[in-house]
Amino acid sequence: MPYHFVDDAPTADIGFVASGKTLEDCFTAAADATLKAMLSNPESLRPAERLPLAVDADSVEMALLRMLEEMIFHKDARGLFLRPGDVRIEHTEGGGQERWCVRGTMTGEAIDGQRHDLAGDVKAVTLHQLSVRRTEAGWEARVVLDI
Repeated sequence: MPYHFVDDAPTADIGFVASGKTLEDCFTAAADATLKAMLSNPESLRPAERLPLAVDADSVEMALLRMLEEMIFHKDARGLFLRPGDVRIEHTEGGGQERWCVRGTMTGEAIDGQRHDLAGDVKAVTLHQLSVRRTEAGWEARVVLDI
């Protein structure tokens, strides 16, 4: 499993560490962990809806935060559980500025109480302990979700 939940998150929060050989794999694992925090049976999610994923940020941590917030936004605003796929990350530097662009697609479906076992109501991705770093094995992200 490319992610695991941790016990040291603040009260009323849930934390996890996601990893991957590539940064894209790490971001995808973080999305899977976020989905698992919302949906006990993420394998039940069908790809009935397809939406573009496009977020930009000035740091890799904020790019991850914005991608995960997209998932939460669509859950809250449109009643959709979505899973990012085909994630591509582009990093550019110039003129003293960095830019991280995350592109891909999000697939999923409307929340269905008959098939989806709701786990928790994730409200937001917090900045508390948010980190993304390169490791000997690839990449690792630490995320705390407000539930």
